[in-house]
Amino acid sequence: MNENPDTRFRRLGMRSWRRGTREMDLVLGRFWDEAGKALDASELDLYEDLLCESDQDLYAWVSGKGKPPERFVCLITRIKAHGTASG
Repeated sequence: MNENPDTRFRRLGMRSWRRGTREMDLVLGRFWDEAGKALDASELDLYEDLLCESDQDLYAWVSGKGKPPERFVCLITRIKAHGTASG
C-alpha cells in the first residue's frame, strides 16, 4: 500500500477506536492514542495485522484468558502493560 504516513496513522487510530466492542475500543484506542507514535515501521505493520483479528480473540489475549499467536506476543504484552500503567 502506498499510503501517506499521516493518513495511515489516522486510519489506524480510527480502527483502534471503532472496533465493534466497547471493551476493545477502550483498550486499543487508549493504547493507540498514548503509544501509537512510538511504534516503529515493523511494529506498525504488526499492529495493523493485529487489528484484523476478532474482538473476542483480542479480548481473550489482553485479559489473559487466551494465548495469542507467537507473532503477537510482544505487542499484546505492551498493550497489557500500557493498560495496567494507565488504568
